[in-house]
Amino acid sequence: MGLGNGLKTVEEIKAAIEAAVPGAGVVIVTNPSASRQHSLRLSPVHAIAIATFLRDDAELSLDFLSNVTGIDWPDKEISEKVKVPRTVTKTVDGVEQTVEEMVEETRKRVEPGFLEVVYHLFSVEKKHGPVVLRMSTGNRADLVHLPSLTPVWRSAEFQEREIFDLYGVVFDGHPDLRRLLMWDEFKDHPMRKDYVEPDDFEYEPTPHDEVLARAIAHKAATERTTATAAADLKVGGQ
Repeated sequence: MGLGNGLKTVEEIKAAIEAAVPGAGVVIVTNPSASRQHSLRLSPVHAIAIATFLRDDAELSLDFLSNVTGIDWPDKEISEKVKVPRTVTKTVDGVEQTVEEMVEETRKRVEPGFLEVVYHLFSVEKKHGPVVLRMSTGNRADLVHLPSLTPVWRSAEFQEREIFDLYGVVFDGHPDLRRLLMWDEFKDHPMRKDYVEPDDFEYEPTPHDEVLARAIAHKAATERTTATAAADLKVGGQ
């Protein structure tokens, strides 16, 4: 499917990238909605080379980055039904026999979460777009580095800073990576799905009644957690 105004399809753009950047490893992410606006997931290792190609290629000429978006994908618990062998004892013709049979059981596993950054590109010269790019971090904890695309499209500068501030993605190669909306001493990243507001804000105090209500709720939750941990410790020590 084309992307409008004579722009190549995502399949054609993927092929052009892989011809220009050996080992690029681009993956098409399909969009099943009515918009059919598919995207391309980039390997962070090749992202700068790919971005430069998309900007400078005479046919694509994606010279304008309109917006950059952050997405938080938390850890996901997945339940799966699997067939496993199990040894059972059965009575056959009055004789007990040990046999192995396949039984179904449910197993749970945790799929690690990650942070994702999405870039929308257009061509002012060719009047076509968008082309949507994606990059993902290794996890949500210590593998949160991605290459900055600001050296390729200057309009990414403030938007990457905002994602660094609110989601915690560290953009390597960014010319001025620092918080944009929150103050420097602020802890955590408010757009993450597991973010919990503090009882009060050091530089932006809230009305006392709201602070008191949050503090009481927070204290009660902390006391319950502490009591549960102490009970578990006591049981484990018996």
